[in-house]
Amino acid sequence: MTILGSFFSKMIRTRSLAKINLDLRVLNKRKDGYHELRTIFQTVSLGDTIEMAYQPGQTRIDINSNLKIADNLIVRAADSVLRTTKKTGRLGFVLSKRIPLGGGLGGGSSNAAAVLLALPALLGKPLPMAKLHELAVELGSDVPFFLLGGSAVGLGRGTELYPLPDLPPRPALLITPPIHVSTPAAYRALERKTTHESARQIAEFQAVASQLNSRCKNDFESVVFQQHPQLKSIKGKLLRLGARPALMSGSGSTIFGIFPNRQLRDSAAQVFRNEDSGNQVFSVTLVSRNRYHSLWRRQLAPLGDSKLWPWPQHDRYAR
Repeated sequence: MTILGSFFSKMIRTRSLAKINLDLRVLNKRKDGYHELRTIFQTVSLGDTIEMAYQPGQTRIDINSNLKIADNLIVRAADSVLRTTKKTGRLGFVLSKRIPLGGGLGGGSSNAAAVLLALPALLGKPLPMAKLHELAVELGSDVPFFLLGGSAVGLGRGTELYPLPDLPPRPALLITPPIHVSTPAAYRALERKTTHESARQIAEFQAVASQLNSRCKNDFESVVFQQHPQLKSIKGKLLRLGARPALMSGSGSTIFGIFPNRQLRDSAAQVFRNEDSGNQVFSVTLVSRNRYHSLWRRQLAPLGDSKLWPWPQHDRYAR
């Protein structure tokens, strides 16, 4: 599968990683129609592959994928970069999907962020991280996180980000059943009103943000598990098999479990694979921010000039 021929003058191949939500609190509904969130994002090693190619000339964007995706965020991200850099030309993308669609793992958002990170370098027109963040916010609430990676607190819509200390590369298991969970329906079912968060909610979230523990929570579980009891069963099984914590990611349908060691994780993975239930089972590790940035520096290295890299020169989150 390829659309990238010899007529492209520059090419690059990237991996775009998935995320999980180590904690997710849905607070009041905001006046702009969104909900106020408190969440902890974490990148994991499951990823899609995106090949990108560019040839100067008349603007045209082509994409080839192993899945048909309506309103593909890759195309929207590419268009935003072209408009911002005032460049024209033919762009070709080949997307190989591994991150399940609609699983709460941020695959589409990660794809969009990959384009924001790589395409300016491919065009030879680097953009500062602050501008990339602005474009990311326009594309979707989860997209800005994938410019950062690692572990981070997300506030507001999830676009206001604060890095947390890197977690060790603990082994984890992702279980994605063949269930579609409607995110808008899940928000409606929560019936959040236009009220402010309580001191108790703030204290609980701060306690979880300091370390992974049994108080990790996803507010969507209370309504999604009622609609899809199978998801609650998966979480219970992960806990019985030794995961600490086990939680739904986003609004579902992926359930993840983080394990104290690889042997316990692999044993649990075998239990789920032996069920032949139609669930997708992925053995992954947590990916730190340092490792995430190193991955991107390696991916952009073939383009040469390190001034084209978004890190460290333009890292808006640098301490």
